[in-house]
Amino acid sequence: MTNGQIIIFAILGGVLVFFVWGRWRYDLTAFTALLVGVLTGVVPMEEAFRGFGHPAVITVAAVLVISRALSNSGAVDLVARFVAPATERHAVAHIGALGALAAGLSAFMNNVGALALLLPVALRSAAKTGRSPAVILMPLSFASILGGLATLIGTPPNIIVATYRAEVEGEAFGMFDFTPVGGVVALAGLLFVTFIGWRLIPKARREKKSPEELFDIADYVTEARVPEGSSILGQSLGEAENMAEKQEATIIGLIRGERRLFGPNRRWRIKTGDVLVIEAPPEAIDKVVTAMGLELVGSDEDILKDLKSEDWTLMEVVVTPRSRIERRTAGGLHLRSRYGVNLLAVSREGRPVRSRLKSFRFRAGDVLLLQGNKNEMPEIVGELGCLPLAERHLQLGRRKWIWVSIAIFAVAVLGATFGLITPAIALAVAVAALVLLNIVSPEEAYRSVDWSVIILLGAMIPIGGAMVATGATELIASAIHDIAGGVSPVVVLVLLLIVTMTLSDVINNAATAVVMAPIAVGIAAEMGASPDPFLMAVAVGASCAFLTPIGHQNNMLIMGPGGYRFGDYWRMGLPLELVVVAVATPLILLIWPF
Repeated sequence: MTNGQIIIFAILGGVLVFFVWGRWRYDLTAFTALLVGVLTGVVPMEEAFRGFGHPAVITVAAVLVISRALSNSGAVDLVARFVAPATERHAVAHIGALGALAAGLSAFMNNVGALALLLPVALRSAAKTGRSPAVILMPLSFASILGGLATLIGTPPNIIVATYRAEVEGEAFGMFDFTPVGGVVALAGLLFVTFIGWRLIPKARREKKSPEELFDIADYVTEARVPEGSSILGQSLGEAENMAEKQEATIIGLIRGERRLFGPNRRWRIKTGDVLVIEAPPEAIDKVVTAMGLELVGSDEDILKDLKSEDWTLMEVVVTPRSRIERRTAGGLHLRSRYGVNLLAVSREGRPVRSRLKSFRFRAGDVLLLQGNKNEMPEIVGELGCLPLAERHLQLGRRKWIWVSIAIFAVAVLGATFGLITPAIALAVAVAALVLLNIVSPEEAYRSVDWSVIILLGAMIPIGGAMVATGATELIASAIHDIAGGVSPVVVLVLLLIVTMTLSDVINNAATAVVMAPIAVGIAAEMGASPDPFLMAVAVGASCAFLTPIGHQNNMLIMGPGGYRFGDYWRMGLPLELVVVAVATPLILLIWPF
């Protein structure tokens, strides 16, 4: 083993450890690994940043912007209306209709974006039918992941595998080369989750009836009246808030007759009979009431009504992976003073959080109940990187662009399909047209790109190249060939599919594809076989992460709203992965023979 091989294996080992550990962001880990590779000489300096201009990176970014444009124009909302009647029938029809829509959208737009658009629709339909969100959301997430298998642009692993094939074979996989395998696998998986899979979700989760059960707001939001003799009479609301802070409580509002004051406005003077709305853990309520000389009014089901006004509303949101709010606290973010919102409740894995909310550290998948100005909340939630769980409405000003946006996208897809233009250029031209027509604004275009994924890909692609340049992939492939001995190539193909799938369950799917694609080609070379079936196995395996919530961003997004636990995913995910292997293997051998 050469020095270069030792170094690249050490870098890859470190990357995998940090990916699984999860304390460092994927993009930071990958970028650090790239710099280590450059400094140790396994990645040439002139090659260090070429990954950021790689066609796969440009294609992924373009798909994200196009997804936003289709959302803005109302095209997705229009399609969702057609499946609404089916969601009111039996659970099978409900899951099947939403799952089919998610899979269909994910074939042509980013699957995370597809889930984000359909998540509020799913929650509303679950509430309307009296079904638990847990029954609907995991099948919806899995269906959106499966749908990405069907086309080149459906998921980043397909794009990575296609462009890597161009590097080694001279020609990339086409737009619909994935469809004969990925499309059938997606259909088989969708049938499984619709008829069987959802029944494997733990019964305790399937019995939760509504998202409201995620919160028990009466435990930490209460109302207290200001009587004669109170120590805060005549003080400003700001002075009272400072006193409450010392008792580990927060005054989030004041009610005076029919008037309600919320937000950081602290100038009102407190009068006899005013009612303060206080957020605090149960043990702090008595402290603040005693210190201020207040009288508890209590809190019941009407507390939610009291937290709203003509200008203020409540919004449930879910913390997305790699968002600004992840791993930070409400106090550290200054949610109240900087953003003008109040954090009223938090739920994690379906259970309300009982600790002091100001110092609670957020994780991806947490569901937050926020209070804020009606007009400002959507922008604030977007800036924080959270996903609203309330159903959106068509942006009427852009409805006229529905068919224009669809036409632009269709022309780009057809151009790439018939080889008139490369996918990266075709989609980039589509993005330019959508921005010029203001279907998506330049600001929205930049915000819609998941820059952490772009940095991850841009950093990992040179590392994948270093694996080839140092001979590391040949070494791995040779070792696998020696271990397999005289075993049939079919067995090696299945093992490659399973290993890739397992790796994708614990690390990012794009990183999995970058690492496994060169190994697949190396194995094919050792066996004297075509690389195509092995590359297709990597594409399928890298996208099928169903065992854990950390393998795919979609699985993390539905964890909080569905009230799932970490160990719930494998119950439906393991048999689904077996279905994928059973269906994908003969199809790969039929469509892409050795």
